Amino acid sequence: MYFKLDERLQIEIPHLAKDWDEYSDEEQQYILLMWESIRGKIPDRIFALEDIINEKQAKLSNETDFHASCTLNSEISDLASMINDLWLWYRTNQDISDKRHL
Repeated sequence: MYFKLDERLQIEIPHLAKDWDEYSDEEQQYILLMWESIRGKIPDRIFALEDIINEKQAKLSNETDFHASCTLNSEISDLASMINDLWLWYRTNQDISDKRHL
């Protein structure tokens, strides 16, 4: 209800239908608890993607075919972009927590 699966990142992300201040205190508390649970899984997701990047970099270092090298580089770039986006979502909690304490 408050979250939806981001297919690319493979995590639930907030999907709020109204402004934060329009939710009751109980709803806000529930959303924050759920987000903290989801957020706690983000570092594991990042580590898994880093492992995939390392595997692809190892393949790239031995690849002699130009087109295959380009494909591997593109895949590595996409994975790195996903990691960046996951770190952004991981840091989102700080913004929400700051609002809660105001």
